[in-house]
Amino acid sequence: MKKRRLSTFERLQRGEPLRRNERRELQKQLESCDPQLKIVHPDAAGIDVGHASHFASVPAGREPQPVQEFGSWTSDLYRLAKWLKSCGIRTVAMQSTGVYWIALQEVLEKEGLEVYLVNARGTKNLPGRKSDVQECQWLMKLHSYGLLRNSFRPPEQIQAVRAIWRQRRRLVEDASRAIQQMQKALTTMNVQLANAISDLSGVTGMAIVRAIVKGERDPVVLARLRDKRTRASEEEMAHSLEGNWRTEVIFELGQVVESYDFHRQQIAACDVELQARLAALPGRGAGQPADEGATREPNGAKKRAKKPRKNQPQFDLRTELHRICGVDLTRIDGIDVLTAQVIVSE
Repeated sequence: MKKRRLSTFERLQRGEPLRRNERRELQKQLESCDPQLKIVHPDAAGIDVGHASHFASVPAGREPQPVQEFGSWTSDLYRLAKWLKSCGIRTVAMQSTGVYWIALQEVLEKEGLEVYLVNARGTKNLPGRKSDVQECQWLMKLHSYGLLRNSFRPPEQIQAVRAIWRQRRRLVEDASRAIQQMQKALTTMNVQLANAISDLSGVTGMAIVRAIVKGERDPVVLARLRDKRTRASEEEMAHSLEGNWRTEVIFELGQVVESYDFHRQQIAACDVELQARLAALPGRGAGQPADEGATREPNGAKKRAKKPRKNQPQFDLRTELHRICGVDLTRIDGIDVLTAQVIVSE
């Protein structure tokens, strides 16, 4: 059976790019007095979102000045919504410009208007004109013909989880950069601690770094701070801690340690907030997830579950995600608990 060829309108709705001849033909239609296109949204308006002000356009004949400029203050946003409603507008199209659209969308939806949030990449495929005033008119015209596709926005609860998770990810990256700065400072002083331990942010590494910041310089005393599980011996550790102590570098090291501790505190606060936000999400009635990589001792007893890794949330995130999704996403090859959390939040 021969597959039906999609129309230009259907391809635009699916986000597919247009060929050059299709773009030219659509531009001729849109710029003509009679575009021969069906009106899908008769009560449509367009808003060109900006930093200091917003330009709004309504259909001609509903207002002596169909294009007006409104400020970005909250009172101006409510004045804009009131003006649109007085013009009989029911649906509004605007582009997702930076973060300036967020407050505007909240006010418009609060006032009962349907908002089409259009991705700028989607409008690139449409031929048109560009200027401060004409952009809002162009958006109104395209939206009235149903040529703009609304962007997906998750529910508010998921938006809150996403915001906290993104903030936590940035803090983890900042903490990682602080560890790299610590390593750079130690290497500058020829303290070869990285050759004796694998992770500077571990128990042994941070204990030694903090002792150096507090003023300890004796390699033997510093080596005694090693954790008993460290593979390197005290002699090897002491040998690696013989360096050229420089006051300015140690000052820098102390600043970085303080920054690292602050980031870890912020991450812990994010974990508390994230746990509360996830607990508020509805579940899908699934049971508890199977033990991840569960193994048993020779006598049949289960081994004790491993603690979460340092950069993982310090609560049972896997069980919480299983309750929310109804399935255990970590059972999929290549999906760990952090990737599952990204899937849920994004």
